[in-house]
Amino acid sequence: MENEIPRKSQSVKQSFWELVRFAIIALIIVIPTRLFIAEPFVVSGSSMIPTFQDANYLIVDKLSYELSEPKRGDVVIFKYPLDQKKFFIKRIVGLPDERIEVNNGKIKIFTCKMTKTCQSITLDESYIREPFTTTQTYTTKTDEYFVMGDNRNGSSDSRYWGVVKKELLIGRAFLRLLPINKIGILPGNYKQTK
Repeated sequence: MENEIPRKSQSVKQSFWELVRFAIIALIIVIPTRLFIAEPFVVSGSSMIPTFQDANYLIVDKLSYELSEPKRGDVVIFKYPLDQKKFFIKRIVGLPDERIEVNNGKIKIFTCKMTKTCQSITLDESYIREPFTTTQTYTTKTDEYFVMGDNRNGSSDSRYWGVVKKELLIGRAFLRLLPINKIGILPGNYKQTK
């Protein structure tokens, strides 16, 4: 009987220190992952319908834009330029140093090279479900992106409050976890065809 009490006490101490060690290791892994690699994001609102619905649960890839440049068509999460405590989700339409012409539901992109010759493409946006009637021309400078929601008639985007600077980009939508029937990698990924 006398030997059982110290043994129990040792077992409790050992369990406690194993738990502390596990918690420290978990923090060492989780904190850098959350800060530099991936972060959860819950979609709020209807600006990205039909691609994303309210309450979709996403994992944001924060590392890619440290290693490469954002691409046209990427679905990105960023700090709202007018209130950086808020986070928005939109699709990149215009890249740096471009002229974006929006004309009654069609978007034409003009890119001028150093030789002053301009190339243009008209975006094929098959993910847009409703016609929209914006008619306006916008320009981006170096490290600026023009973003729009897929629900063009219900989206507060670059048409209204301007471009997004690269430093405000958090990352791209990498993984959709909820709803379960729409789980997928690179949700909303769209390749532009010329």
